[in-house]
Amino acid sequence: MSAFQRIGLLGKVNDRGTQLTLETVTTALNERGYDIALESRTAEQLPQKLLESGKIKTINLAELGEWADIAVVVGGDGNMLGAARALCEHDIGVIGVNRGNLGFLTDLDPDEVMTHLLNVLEGEYHVEKRFLLSAEVISNGSPAGAGRAINEIVLHSDKVAHMIEFELYIDDHFVFSQRSDGLICATPTGSTAYSLSGGGPILHPNLNAMTLVPMFPHTLSSRPIVVDGESHIRLRAAYDNDLLQISCDGHVRMAVHPGDDIVLKKYDHTLKMIHPVDHNYYHVLRNKLGWGSRLF
Repeated sequence: MSAFQRIGLLGKVNDRGTQLTLETVTTALNERGYDIALESRTAEQLPQKLLESGKIKTINLAELGEWADIAVVVGGDGNMLGAARALCEHDIGVIGVNRGNLGFLTDLDPDEVMTHLLNVLEGEYHVEKRFLLSAEVISNGSPAGAGRAINEIVLHSDKVAHMIEFELYIDDHFVFSQRSDGLICATPTGSTAYSLSGGGPILHPNLNAMTLVPMFPHTLSSRPIVVDGESHIRLRAAYDNDLLQISCDGHVRMAVHPGDDIVLKKYDHTLKMIHPVDHNYYHVLRNKLGWGSRLF
């Protein structure tokens, strides 16, 4: 019997390559008798004839998380991030088919998707848990906004290239005050994303750690630091700032007023990523970042 029977499918909207891959996957799984559910917006891209050809239902993303054993995300890392923030609330596996650019989070090649996907569905896979970060804005002692991210949470100005001032506390210990364009707090998953562009280190996904990366600090002594994943991070916006923002994976944005606190910590739920048995993180880095091949 298959390790997974209920398959949820979702993908990038208005993308021809994604549509073709979804049609291939839906047809192949339908022919093999799997129960299939398509996320509502994803289903709008597929021919009606295909949707009526078997046990295929159309449901929203929250319902898909409750119903499916595994979710197959067709698209780029951005699609995976969006799905992950919702699906982490449910204990289901998530695997990606790369129809984007880099594809750090999407393992499967669309040209060979069914070969690898069927192996996974038959039990040839391994599971990797990725933690998320939560952010809460505290204004005048009361919660004023909350969000979560699988890659990074960023404190920044709502203006382009505008310096801000803030204080950093870790586990209630004062670390520093800083004038910079902001601060990136990244998970190991996000260490190869925006944090890497800002000069942050690459963290293996299995590490229980997070990085704090200053954005263009107004001092040469300010450097990225790596802290324990169980740390509670608190940022306090200085009173002479203009309006600031917190961004979660570049998607959810919350206003931060002068004097507000931002509390960052591990989110309660994790993302259950499914990988083929031959998945190798260092191969992914070498391939995506263009590192040199073996010399001998």
